Amino acid sequence: MSRGVIIPFLGLLLVACGGADVAERPALPPIVAERGSQIVAVAAAPGQPAYRLNAQDAGPVLKHGDPEDPLGARDVFVYQAGGTYYMTYDGAGPEGWRATLATSPDFVNWTKKGTILELGAAGRKDAAAAAAPMTYFDGSVWHTFYVGTPNATAAPNRVPLFPYLTLKAKAASPAGPWTKQYDVTPFSPTPGTYYSRTASPGPVIKRGDTYLMFFSSTTLVGSTDERSIAIARTKDLDGPWTPDPKPLLPTSEQIENAALYYQEATGTWFMFVNHIDVAGGYTDAIWVYWSQDLERWDANNKAVVLDGSNSSWSRKIIGLPSVIEKNGKLAILYDGRAAELPAGADPTLEHMNRDVGLAWVDLPIGTRPHTR
Repeated sequence: MSRGVIIPFLGLLLVACGGADVAERPALPPIVAERGSQIVAVAAAPGQPAYRLNAQDAGPVLKHGDPEDPLGARDVFVYQAGGTYYMTYDGAGPEGWRATLATSPDFVNWTKKGTILELGAAGRKDAAAAAAPMTYFDGSVWHTFYVGTPNATAAPNRVPLFPYLTLKAKAASPAGPWTKQYDVTPFSPTPGTYYSRTASPGPVIKRGDTYLMFFSSTTLVGSTDERSIAIARTKDLDGPWTPDPKPLLPTSEQIENAALYYQEATGTWFMFVNHIDVAGGYTDAIWVYWSQDLERWDANNKAVVLDGSNSSWSRKIIGLPSVIEKNGKLAILYDGRAAELPAGADPTLEHMNRDVGLAWVDLPIGTRPHTR
């Protein structure tokens, strides 16, 4: 949703995470890409990253307007099984936002398969939305963690409202059918924490015998909702998760919805996120952070990947990213909105009539800041 406005291995390494001590962290060693893409230093406005990693936008690859997504297609997650790519996204309709599936043999041409998670019955935590699933395969069972909420705006748009909750379903096949597990509560928003308003799911990575989920958090700071990415941990995918005491980055970063990529050649992790324009109340860019430690991130090591200046079709709205490597490039699927609202229009309409776009980043990615 933006999930946050209305306002996507290695050996065991468990390190306490925090977001308030970035100044104490050592600088990362420089890495220069002889080929591929390079993060470069740019002149930036206050509050914006001082670097860019410009993606090459390919435009929309899945447009809304069919029975499963009449009012919008957004909040993408992509995974691969065999020779097929699976894309789940939020199909927005007058009944509410529901997780929807599309498949592709080539990552460009997508076939819609319909709704995979229906709304819950009245009184359930997903009665108003069952959306934005993040899928993980444990070798035998497919698990999906999805956003549920009992609250939404009025028909026909029914934009999901806080709280955003992490709920769970499982399947024997990557395409489903999915069985909801209402008896499983991974974690919930908790008063007095950095995830007091939202605790919505993110990608899962296994390290040793522990699963790490990079979830989205929101808390109220004064009168402003502040957002970040944090780690929750479990040894049982059907059991409870324990969120870390602090987020990975300060909540003032205003980021959500992580997608992770590990560049083995350089030992570097890249975390792609969507940034929130707080004043406008919408997702306005995809940023990337880089680190050589999956569990420690520095807020200074970030770059703009995609925004209105390099998207070919969506000049204002740039939504949640999902990333996957293909043919020596990193594919980024994201949602956007081709048409801008007229002045004075209801700003919640920014959430509607979105489509799914595709952009590419050449690999490998070099991280030494170069002047432009």
